[in-house]
Amino acid sequence: MLLIVGLGNPGSQYEDTRHNIGFKVIDKLINDFGARDVSKNSFYGELFKSNQILFLKPTTFMNLSGKSLIAVKNFYKIELRDIIVVHDDIDLPFSALRFKSGGGHGGHNGLRSIDSMIGKEYIRVRMGVGKPEHKSQVADYVLHDFSQYEGKILDEWIGHTATAVKELEEHDLNHVKSRYSLKEFTQK
Repeated sequence: MLLIVGLGNPGSQYEDTRHNIGFKVIDKLINDFGARDVSKNSFYGELFKSNQILFLKPTTFMNLSGKSLIAVKNFYKIELRDIIVVHDDIDLPFSALRFKSGGGHGGHNGLRSIDSMIGKEYIRVRMGVGKPEHKSQVADYVLHDFSQYEGKILDEWIGHTATAVKELEEHDLNHVKSRYSLKEFTQK
């Protein structure tokens, strides 16, 4: 069983923010796979299933994402190597896409929560959202909507990322890295 987790915050006020890019990818995958809702209160999130793939959107708010992930991991007895987390990354320029297994949380509170609950050896799909000029502006920056320019390529970039995540079901991380990593997304 494969568990794909998208990070974000619940609520309509956060729906189109940079911090919710993980939710956007999960929404695309749920739609592409025609996944069915298998949520339970004990999962602290929205959980969908298609064959042997689970799609999770934690509803605990970003800082407690690990609470939802560990509940689903334990219920379905999922190995760390079979967990993929899709998240925003301010250390990458907007529309960059990177993949890695393990590593630090880089100050990302969602990853910090997950690392503290399950460890670090899961696959991370890092979606670059750029960063503000000053470090003190980070929280405000990630909780704001994408700019009009960014919005123009968002759907295609989310589609590219969803395709890459699908490839992780059948191919190893190095294959997906070499085929789908981006310095920045350029429209076709």
